[in-house]
Amino acid sequence: MELGLVGLGKMGGNMRERIRRAGHTVIGYDRNPDVADVHSLEELVGKLKGPRVVWVMVPAGAATQSTIDELAELLSPGDVVVDGGNSRWTDDEKHAVELGIKDIGFVDCGVSGGVWGLENGYALMYGGTEENVAKVQPVFDALKPDGDFGSVHAGKVGAGHFAKMVHNGIEYAMMQAYAEGWELLEKVDSVTDVREVFRSWQEGTVIRSWLLDLAVNALDDDEHLDKLRGFAADSGEGRWTVEAAIDNAVPLPAITASLFARFASRQDDSPQMKMIAALRNQFGGHAVENKK
Repeated sequence: MELGLVGLGKMGGNMRERIRRAGHTVIGYDRNPDVADVHSLEELVGKLKGPRVVWVMVPAGAATQSTIDELAELLSPGDVVVDGGNSRWTDDEKHAVELGIKDIGFVDCGVSGGVWGLENGYALMYGGTEENVAKVQPVFDALKPDGDFGSVHAGKVGAGHFAKMVHNGIEYAMMQAYAEGWELLEKVDSVTDVREVFRSWQEGTVIRSWLLDLAVNALDDDEHLDKLRGFAADSGEGRWTVEAAIDNAVPLPAITASLFARFASRQDDSPQMKMIAALRNQFGGHAVENKK
């Protein structure tokens, strides 16, 4: 099938390549002309045959809103817009209504996989009607990991980003647990090789995971994380998860504490946040702050 892809950054660029490897045609647009296939959204839409599918992979908020506003003026009834960024689920409901007025479909898709997704595939959580999802399904199949899992029609519009939000909240808590354990091991005199303790957990333990593997990778690069400043940003989903928990009276003590720990990292050079920063850099290519 043909796909228009808007946003060719760390995630979008690799997604374009993976979809092309599956035999589909992808026409990509980005403000950076060095990576773009076309020079405008208008040109992108003009090169696609109807019914068109345009996947938006730009930062949440104003950038996504302006892109969808422009596409609403360019697309035709029966076309579909997919928001694959990290938008808040409440924005999805708004976008579906705005596009629906013009009989343009909307699907929201939470995407996980980071810089590793090109080779390993991307975990996908999407929301929308069966009809609109079906129009995008070949692309979902191309992006997902090999095998039976890694892709789910989570529910109606907003369900995909809500599921991805909860996924990221869990991710916050898991990383915080590894970081706290690492700091405690580093603190005591009796443990003389913390990196190898972490490595030993990779086989046969109940806490083995891909995040643990990435922690070992980070420690192989910088055994005591001496090069990193103990600072870790939060990208929004953690806050939204806690807010949704409050709205629905669901207790989330571990996820909430992990979010607050990131706030604490902005006040001093937190050892735990060195591990959080290292993990975020390993799986997502997120920027780290090195010591000066």
